[in-house]
Amino acid sequence: MTEKTYDIAIVGAGAVGLSAALAFARDGYETALIGGLDVRRDGRTVALLNGSVRFLEALGVWPAVASVAAPLETMRIIDDTGSLFRPPPASFRAGEIGLDAFGWNIENIALVETLAEAARKAEHLTLVPEFAAGFLADDQGAALTLTGGETIRAGLVVAADGRNSKLRQIAGIDAKTWSYPQSAVTVILAHDREHRDTSTEFHTRHGPFTLVPLPGRRSSLVWVTGKDEAERLSNLDDAALARAIERQAQSHLGAMRIDGPRGLVPMSGLSVNRYWSQHLALVGEAAHVFPPIGAQGLNLGFRDVASLRDAVIDGHDAGHSPGSDETLKGYQRSRDLDVRLRTAAVDGLNRTLLTGMIPTDFLRGAGLLALSNIGPLRRIVMREGVLPRVGAPRLMQG
Repeated sequence: MTEKTYDIAIVGAGAVGLSAALAFARDGYETALIGGLDVRRDGRTVALLNGSVRFLEALGVWPAVASVAAPLETMRIIDDTGSLFRPPPASFRAGEIGLDAFGWNIENIALVETLAEAARKAEHLTLVPEFAAGFLADDQGAALTLTGGETIRAGLVVAADGRNSKLRQIAGIDAKTWSYPQSAVTVILAHDREHRDTSTEFHTRHGPFTLVPLPGRRSSLVWVTGKDEAERLSNLDDAALARAIERQAQSHLGAMRIDGPRGLVPMSGLSVNRYWSQHLALVGEAAHVFPPIGAQGLNLGFRDVASLRDAVIDGHDAGHSPGSDETLKGYQRSRDLDVRLRTAAVDGLNRTLLTGMIPTDFLRGAGLLALSNIGPLRRIVMREGVLPRVGAPRLMQG
């Protein structure tokens, strides 16, 4: 058995793990990225909000990402719940807060492949296409045992290994999980009419139905509905599913056809109270899982990485190593409030749609009406949705 030593080792080669590897290698840390690429094609996309765009610019990958992404200039919300207090449709435009776009929408697989290509060329970065089988930390650092028998030692290990994180379990960090009586149908669509760079979200009694622009006359769909109905929809042939989507979308994009892979995603959530243990930091879905609502999941994962990078740099300036308790306590402080607020917001929106209670409908309708008509409030909410103004990581500040 052989043993290699690095400053930082990242476990998990999805978009979050790849971004972490690029961020630390960019700052000159000898970095190892452990794991195989996630190349599943399931019709899922991610809307990269403005802070994430700035982060990817700092990593030097944004031009390649932008070439296969579509801008989100307008976000439109339509109440389709049948509520007595249904407000008129509300539109939010990026130009109101001085942006060309709230963010950019890209297929997950295209983002992963673009980040992976950059990782292959990066200095100070070693790709290890194996999986971590064991983890052990002591006062000197951490050791990862790989499936092939090799040992990787590092001062800091970053767990980007997903919602079922093996490293989180080995470290004994408790995770709270929950589920919803819903699933999300995801699919790539082509349509007759121009989307005009507008994301349209229908709030239905079973969850949000969201169409997000892709390049050309194409959009991605996340259709959140009851589990049985989602299962039924996912089993339809392409023509029947396209007709069902067109009806639910009120034909506002014209005739539709399936133009890519589809997926079925159970709606669930996960949170942790601790984002670290000895020489270990959790990022992405190892630390938090969201339903596919409001474009929060991956954007929050990128904020984890950018915040951890800041904590490591600040710790170094104060004389602490990347995996020291002092460094990782700084990371914990930077993430705690942000993640809790985003979790509560996404969970609250989803549950209010499901209740059907008149007082809840009234409050939701009144809130959307207020956002439509009170300019300063609308602009504050839009800015916070794109990137928190307090505590934004440095690589996301532009």
